[in-house]
Amino acid sequence: MSEPRPRRHFTMLRGFHLADWFTLANAACGMGAVLAVLWSLDNDPRRGLLAAALLIPLALVFDVLDGRVARWRHAQSPLGRELDSLADVVSFGVAPAALAWGAGMHGLWDGAILIYFVCCGVSRLARYNITAEAMSADTGKVTYFEGTPIPSSVLLALLVGVAVWLGHFGDALWFGAVRLGPGELHPFALLFALSGTLMVSKTLRIPKP
Repeated sequence: MSEPRPRRHFTMLRGFHLADWFTLANAACGMGAVLAVLWSLDNDPRRGLLAAALLIPLALVFDVLDGRVARWRHAQSPLGRELDSLADVVSFGVAPAALAWGAGMHGLWDGAILIYFVCCGVSRLARYNITAEAMSADTGKVTYFEGTPIPSSVLLALLVGVAVWLGHFGDALWFGAVRLGPGELHPFALLFALSGTLMVSKTLRIPKP
């Protein structure tokens, strides 16, 4: 008889470094923000949207901490980098887009812009991952960002949060709405288009602290 195979439950989690748990907290905040937006649709819109707007900056706190903890413990790894990118897609791509949609930017053209915004964020992170090694060859670290980093979308989330706090969401959203052909556009959504475009810019270089 063959010997029973050893149990491998939670093997991957046991291999996580301390910094990886901060990264997972980042992702948890992002997913929490998405769920808060969904909750707001059938319950208290203002409270749900404000909760989402607060969870996204909290995700940024964990995002900053995971990098500092990794450097402090000298535990940076390819797994940690990939994990960080996936968490950032949720917290700083999908979550702000969901917040914008829940706050009233749900016209046809708004939806197209928010999809574009998320796709730019995904592209930005993918490009960073494949170029980071080459960019850090001489100094051992990445010295600048090409395009704005995806966590910059926290500023948009805070702006939407301020609008919601002041009661400017839904039909009262700042800048109103315009009809363009078959769909509606809220000019507020153009800020997300600008943010996405800046993320994928190759001419914009921002020093990395």
